[in-house]
Amino acid sequence: MKDLSHYRNIGIFAHVDAGKTTTTERILKLTGKIHKIGEVHDGAATTDFMEQEQERGITIQSAATTCFWKDHQLNIIDTPGHVDFTIEVYRSLKVLDGGVGVFCASGGVEPQSETNWRYANDSKVARIIYVNKLDRTGGDFYSVVKQVDEILGAKPLVMVLPIGIEEQFTGLVDLLTQKAWIWDDSGDPMNYEIKDVPADMADDVALYREQLIELAVEQDDAVMEKYLEGEELSIDEIKNCIRKGTRDLAFFPTYCGSSFKNKGVQLVLDAVVDYLPNPTEVRPQPEVDLEGNETGGVAIVDVDKPLRALAFKIMDDRFGALTFTRIYSGKIAKGDTILNTATGKTERIGRLVEMHADSREEVTVAQAGDIVAIVGMKNVQTGHTLCDPKDPATLELMIFPDPVISIAVSPVNKGGSEKMGMALSKMVQEDPSFHVETDQESGETILKGMGELHLDIKVDILKRTHGVEVEVGKPQVAYRESITKRLEDSYTHKKQSGGSGQYGKIDYVIEPGEPGEGFAFESKVTGGNVPREFWPAVQKGFASCLDKGMMAGFPVADLKVTLTDGAYHAVDSSAIAFETAARAAYRQSFPKAGPQLLEPIMAVDAFTPEDYVGDVIGDLNRRRGMIKSQNPTATGSRIKADVPLSEMFGYIGDLRTMTSGRGQFSMLFSHYAPCPKNVAEEVITEAKERQAAK
Repeated sequence: MKDLSHYRNIGIFAHVDAGKTTTTERILKLTGKIHKIGEVHDGAATTDFMEQEQERGITIQSAATTCFWKDHQLNIIDTPGHVDFTIEVYRSLKVLDGGVGVFCASGGVEPQSETNWRYANDSKVARIIYVNKLDRTGGDFYSVVKQVDEILGAKPLVMVLPIGIEEQFTGLVDLLTQKAWIWDDSGDPMNYEIKDVPADMADDVALYREQLIELAVEQDDAVMEKYLEGEELSIDEIKNCIRKGTRDLAFFPTYCGSSFKNKGVQLVLDAVVDYLPNPTEVRPQPEVDLEGNETGGVAIVDVDKPLRALAFKIMDDRFGALTFTRIYSGKIAKGDTILNTATGKTERIGRLVEMHADSREEVTVAQAGDIVAIVGMKNVQTGHTLCDPKDPATLELMIFPDPVISIAVSPVNKGGSEKMGMALSKMVQEDPSFHVETDQESGETILKGMGELHLDIKVDILKRTHGVEVEVGKPQVAYRESITKRLEDSYTHKKQSGGSGQYGKIDYVIEPGEPGEGFAFESKVTGGNVPREFWPAVQKGFASCLDKGMMAGFPVADLKVTLTDGAYHAVDSSAIAFETAARAAYRQSFPKAGPQLLEPIMAVDAFTPEDYVGDVIGDLNRRRGMIKSQNPTATGSRIKADVPLSEMFGYIGDLRTMTSGRGQFSMLFSHYAPCPKNVAEEVITEAKERQAAK
């Protein structure tokens, strides 16, 4: 049986281009997992094994690997930083016990860092902070520490101080041991010396060490009393306090270095072992019913308890479907039969593998605390719970955002339809934020995703990985329709066709719902004018109309219907009659209730050097953007704005042109807002033309 106290399940997450994948490569080299370092910019990083990742120099899907450091097993997940792939970060953090948040020393806390930090807070994941790229121009460790405090509202616990800045960065002072780690210029991470603290840093080291100890001892009353009485604390006592505070999210041990130059990564690995929790020390995973309500039960990390495991990622490769699984309690062995509570079906475990990026090592058994991949599972999707058939339970569900952008695709060759269908169904299983629909009228295949890059990558995977050449239509925005007025109305459905007829009368109120609430239905009928058994039929009738609005055929959002009265016939009334009445009532009332078109608004976070701020703000205003804030940084300005998605297509090219290639931006879906009249008219006309062409 494995010793779980020597396990660390960790994720490496950060903003795009902060150096996550480079840091992972250095960790793999230091732990002896690889012998030659692969660079991201050469397309040779171990965990970036997709062709698309190697070409673009970005991480698209999270990759898992296992390595060892100081007798501890580290299961590491390298996650993407680009905003279109945040879903990968969300589902990885959901199953991890600890994380390393990487920040760029010159870029600081960037927009995506905030999103990832929020996900980690939601999942209550303990973290250490690593400020990377200290060798870069504009690199400033102290400035990033301040941003972590002010922007993320997190308390950094500074553990090291840098020696030198930018090109002069040579090493670190470890505040606990009060020793300096100095690396030479060979680029070999093992070529370092441990020396005394440089004389010119003695005061800073004393000050920051005192702050570190004062913050740490707050975690243990006995140690605090000893400290206040002036007794010397041992390093182990301080470490125990730091470990407790890290686990309780009271603060976040903060390190720095340059992964690319191989300086500082050992101390981060030591911190993972010393301060991040093992699987038995994290909050037990709550068990829920199929509606997502907590039952009060929890999955405790214990090999002897019944099996509880969460499938957090599906990946299709040349050997078949891989289901990445975090085991919370019990164990899984080759040949076991397990129950999937989401489908109610059992499946037999064929093969279990430990992953190292895209290579694997077979294992016969895996236990609580492990992250493994199961080969060949048939009906499992992301977020499904796998458990003991004799003792079923469901773990806390994963919630994924709705896509905001869509494109139509069609195979170039007529015979490619079936191949495309099979490829897309595999891709949907792998990525819960990617949806595929068929337009019933035109027969077109519609791909829906989180942004232009997201869909661009999906089309690329279709072409190269699955060999399906497709023609791509223009991107479409996911508009919504809604109403603005409260309306009381009545509708009677009456049909006589010999024999028993159909009869259903409903009096109802149709009104705007709360933003983001979707469809709400309530019945206030008293006295049995509409018998209770027909209420669900009325609800179903209204709900069935909401997929296609009456203005331009977009889904209807945030609508509330209240059934107030009505009438029925003892013989002619039926559920079908009331459902039909509700559908006709919707068609009658929607146009009278002040219909309006809603458009998705994106929270845009743009970075620009100071010289181009005016141009960037002017351009966002032209795109109907609402500027929320403008904050100067060490190397430029960050501008936050709410901008309609329809105005953001191709923005990256325009931003780079405006800023001589130095601007960056990210955007996240924020909310839906009413479309201006002239824009709405244009969208409705276009939608009607498309429907007519079909």
